[in-house]
Amino acid sequence: MPFAPEPVHQHGKPVTPTTAVLLCNLGTPDAPTAPALRRYLKEFLSDPRVVEIPRLVWWFILNGVILQVRPKQSAAKYATIWTDEGSPLKVWTQKQAAMLQGYLGERGHRVLVRPAMRYGTPAIPAVLDELRAEGITRVLVLPLYPQYSGPTTASVSDRVSQWRKSSRWQPEFRFVNQYHDDPGYIAALAKRVTDRWQHSGRPDRLVLSFHGVPRRTLLQGDPYHCQCLKTARLLGEHLGLGADEMVVTFQSRFGKAEWLQPYTEPTLIALATQGVKRVDIMCPGFTTDCLETLEEIAQEGRDAFINAGGTEFNYLPCLNDQHEWLLALTHVAMAHLQGWAGDGGIDTSALAAQRQRALALGAER
Repeated sequence: MPFAPEPVHQHGKPVTPTTAVLLCNLGTPDAPTAPALRRYLKEFLSDPRVVEIPRLVWWFILNGVILQVRPKQSAAKYATIWTDEGSPLKVWTQKQAAMLQGYLGERGHRVLVRPAMRYGTPAIPAVLDELRAEGITRVLVLPLYPQYSGPTTASVSDRVSQWRKSSRWQPEFRFVNQYHDDPGYIAALAKRVTDRWQHSGRPDRLVLSFHGVPRRTLLQGDPYHCQCLKTARLLGEHLGLGADEMVVTFQSRFGKAEWLQPYTEPTLIALATQGVKRVDIMCPGFTTDCLETLEEIAQEGRDAFINAGGTEFNYLPCLNDQHEWLLALTHVAMAHLQGWAGDGGIDTSALAAQRQRALALGAER
């Protein structure tokens, strides 16, 4: 017989523990307009995890220069990728949350899954308020960042902690730090690549573009760079690629400081000038398509490669609603839900066996 925990009590009334998964992504402006971008960029660039320079100096730079110029420029870029449903990042995150709840439910996990954004809406504190009002007593925080980094994963943790500081009645929390080497995640990336190759053949190079961070974060002990390289290595091994068939790069530089190298766009230009005619490019660190993938890579990256002499540029979409990816995310969540009421009571050995069956099935497809 499954273990049934005793109800906890709130305001003198018994409450059966209930569980939710908070599926967190970076965020997006509410509209592709300068005012919306100004609000979004102010929140994003005011985070000390994102910009690690003295606050007073940065305040003058941010408010006196960046927020006067960049919102209009960014709004024009967002307009090129905006859909009838809204921001691609928000649309995909909402779909992933709904699908993850369904995948977990099919496996006996009676949990709610809610999307939340670190910046913009729906904001993490607002979603946590809603979950608490619905009687949730346990929350698994699951960031959509496979690779851990201070500006992303730790910032989500900071925001959850800020909410907890202002909350007298707090749910229990668990936090997923990273899954950069998860077998299901690697298999999902590989499936995205092989689907393309079955359709149009192999390229001269497979380029993996991860989001960049300042190089000093590596020197200060952030594991992000190492985890990106491990993801790339595991993916290359899964695909059977040689060292000269795959290139790892970093995109989205901001400011004048040195960031992780090699940089994506200069690498694409160099490949074209060296005689590489076709590249396939994907962004393994992004689990949903967004401005950085659809505009910076699929548009600007393509133009840079073609203008430098390349002839064929194929952008491979992010994992988005891919079955293999949602299956991998489901197993990541299941591993962290063990022992909580309403999680279906699946033991670790059964989870491992189910995971192996799912991966074998994916390999046969």
